[in-house]
Amino acid sequence: MDDDTHGMAARPVRLLLVSDTHVPLRARRLPDELLREVDRADVVVHAGDWVDVATLDLLEGRARRLVGVFGNNDGAELRARLPEVARVGLGGLRFGVVHETGSARGREVRCAALYPDLDVLVFGHSHIPWDTEAPGGLRLLNPGSPTDRRRQPYRTYMTCVAADGALGEVVLHRLPTR
Repeated sequence: MDDDTHGMAARPVRLLLVSDTHVPLRARRLPDELLREVDRADVVVHAGDWVDVATLDLLEGRARRLVGVFGNNDGAELRARLPEVARVGLGGLRFGVVHETGSARGREVRCAALYPDLDVLVFGHSHIPWDTEAPGGLRLLNPGSPTDRRRQPYRTYMTCVAADGALGEVVLHRLPTR
């Protein structure tokens, strides 16, 4: 697992969590508010379904650090550049990123069994924001989608801060409907 702490006290890390951007199928471009958050974040985490390679290129060029995975709607070029599962140490926490976690029923128990080495699992796929804790303490976060709200009232993304082995300031941001 890539770790930013190298055995030293972990400095606070501001994260932007995003998934299911689906550019250009669900939106022509990423929302301006989201791009401003990219500029503020220490690390941008994208949980798949980019659809467009240009979106990956944009975030790679703009973010201080990008951790991303491919999703079920991502083609061969994205799959060649991104893993299915990513693991990274940030702010003293062990993060994992994956696109799909299966159905909501039993998700916490299933993910705790699949990812016993993680503190936080960021996932996507459903476009439904999610913030729960599994038995044993695994935190499950789905930021929803900033471009395709599906049956949700808002398009969404999350921000949070990882510091000293704790996750804080987890905020679900609602984007205006179009």
